[in-house]
Amino acid sequence: MTADTVSRGRWRFSLLLRAYARLMVGLRWIVVAGWVAGAVLVLMLPPIGSNGEDLSQLVSTNNPAVQAELRSAEKFGYPLLSRVAVVQYNVHGLAAPVTARAIARAHETLTAGAGSVRAAVPVPNAALPGVRQPGTTIITYLFMSPDLDFGQQMAEARQYVAKHFRADDDVVGITGSIPARVEQSDIVLSSLKWLEAATVAAVFLIVAFAFRSLLAAVAALTVAGVAVLFTLHVGGALAAQFNIAVPQETQPLLVALLLGVVTDYAVFYLSAARAQLEAGADRLTAARWATAQSSPIIAIAGITAAAGTGALIVAGSPTFRAFGPGMGLAVLIGMIVAVTLMPALLGILGSAMFWTPRRKARRAAPDGPVVAPATRWSRMLTRPAYSLIVLVACVGGLLLAAAPARHVSLGLSFIQALPSGDPDRIAADRAEAGFAKGILSPTEILVEGASITGHKPQLAALERSIARESGIAAVVGPTDVRIPQLATMLSSKDGAAARYLLVLADDPMGAKAVATMSRLQRDLPGLTVAAGLGGARVSIDGDTAITAAIVDQTVHDLSRVALAALAANLLFLMLYLRAPLAPLVLLACSLLAIAATLGLTVWLFEEKLGHDGITFYVPFAAAVVLISLGSDYNIFGIGPAWKEARGRPLREALAVTLPQSARAIRIAAFTLAASFGLMALIPLQPFRELAFALSVGILLDAFVVRSLLAPAMLSVIGSASQWPGRRLVRRRSAPASAAADETVMVKPTSEVTP
Repeated sequence: MTADTVSRGRWRFSLLLRAYARLMVGLRWIVVAGWVAGAVLVLMLPPIGSNGEDLSQLVSTNNPAVQAELRSAEKFGYPLLSRVAVVQYNVHGLAAPVTARAIARAHETLTAGAGSVRAAVPVPNAALPGVRQPGTTIITYLFMSPDLDFGQQMAEARQYVAKHFRADDDVVGITGSIPARVEQSDIVLSSLKWLEAATVAAVFLIVAFAFRSLLAAVAALTVAGVAVLFTLHVGGALAAQFNIAVPQETQPLLVALLLGVVTDYAVFYLSAARAQLEAGADRLTAARWATAQSSPIIAIAGITAAAGTGALIVAGSPTFRAFGPGMGLAVLIGMIVAVTLMPALLGILGSAMFWTPRRKARRAAPDGPVVAPATRWSRMLTRPAYSLIVLVACVGGLLLAAAPARHVSLGLSFIQALPSGDPDRIAADRAEAGFAKGILSPTEILVEGASITGHKPQLAALERSIARESGIAAVVGPTDVRIPQLATMLSSKDGAAARYLLVLADDPMGAKAVATMSRLQRDLPGLTVAAGLGGARVSIDGDTAITAAIVDQTVHDLSRVALAALAANLLFLMLYLRAPLAPLVLLACSLLAIAATLGLTVWLFEEKLGHDGITFYVPFAAAVVLISLGSDYNIFGIGPAWKEARGRPLREALAVTLPQSARAIRIAAFTLAASFGLMALIPLQPFRELAFALSVGILLDAFVVRSLLAPAMLSVIGSASQWPGRRLVRRRSAPASAAADETVMVKPTSEVTP
């Protein structure tokens, strides 16, 4: 049998690929030395996430809620809203001297002159109607100098408590959206080393077990580690150079993404090299062959995934614009490291890469081609009758799992996302027990108009109308005298502006509060006219209004981001398969899996665990990542069958290539799912939601879509999936032997070398 007959075109590598394989393997020691030297040098660059940590990353300053808050502070000379508060609580009731000291402390702070803490406003819960435990709670809002960052505000708040509060003042702690945000960053950074260690251990165990080799796992982790190092520091340098604020919370996602994706790439190199070594190839030939065979697939997969995740840059939301380029850069760097460093390591280590104590002796090079039998499962799956049954079952099951996604609600909770035992969370729980859930992030309504403060009856009528709105726990307006410390803050000196302070009944940044805010924004113009203030300008600001704007922007971005991500993935799949219909079918399968993933996420966290909505960026970040990684698995799984189908009908090509590609994809999927799933070790609600969505999505994609749905769908469509192309074989030109239906030719090392 000649080499040309055996190769059937599928194993003929281009001159460029053969040259690349010889170059990478021939310069293996130089390649390894270059990456080691680069890893040392890159440590001098700043890490990603070191240049920003505040809400400006989440919402544009052009947002109406932000503009209203800035205008309010300008008109009154000071803000009404504070995002740092000291909580005093005693379930049996606060003593009278405690309340008296709180009022005296506020006066002392105001008369002390300008400082880091510009003002302290105590609000006893006895002053508000409808509170849960009257007389048990005082919240002192601290108004900080605007030039302090979040960390500095927390430090000043701690110093203020230490200086002005006594041991018997029943201080529970400091809380609010800013302390919660700082605490989240601290939790992320402190959890990162444990996350990295757990992920490395999981990846090591999976790869070592799959290849029965410790050294194979070490090699895969080495490649992934280099990619992580370069991504974090090169990404950090680029973010600093272009003044891009990258949230620190992106670092765990990037680490998990890289460790999983790059290990996936390493798995495909290892699988290809092991097959050649077991067939009798020598070390360098096996390394060159694996490089020529796997590098183009991995390069296309990496570019496709990078383009898909990078498509988030078209979003209007600053959060997505921060996530997108970071993830795209991570995948691109990981791909470059994989296609250079992994071939070099294979060339150096060779068969030692797969050494185990029970290692079998290598077989002699065969005289004929090596054959891999098709399995009963793959033969049955690709028969028209069975494939149609599998197709209907898979589509029905995925649609059923996707059903809860219709009722998804979005929010952004800083305080409620913290662990239940966290000091900030405990202080917040005590505040909510004494007041209402929205007390720590109240909402401000700003009313502007000539001599507006002189219309007291109308202002009082508007206050009563707002208080009757569902979801509102309490309202304090400019005609209200229940809290004297606030009364002076609600009417401007020039009489041209008045303010209301609203306390919501739900978590102020949760989905229920966002729904309340959306309804209030819709109703407020009518309420203002009904109160007799039709000519006034009315604006809403505060954390809830900002969150509502973020959610609205996210939903608005959905179509733009989805189209960009789908277009990027579709383009590369079409270029790879050289047909438009098959990529459309494969992407439709991926979208079904993503819908099922989101449905299961909503079912678990909203319906079973009772979360007040899903963190706003989780569904969309997960969807974009899963679309891109699904395209990777399309290329790894369907690509070999597509090439084989140039010499035999597509159903037969699927039957003989699925067993080998499916095994590698399962190993890769377990590794990637473990990397993402271990993000749940970070005890914050968004990370656990994202960990679940990504890990379940990867497993659904690998075990349902790539193993069952996509092959079944292509088997049903048959050679028509190449439309309008004519590259695939439509039917056998001559009767084929039974063996041809059950085997696939792979490279005979004695006859063909790259």
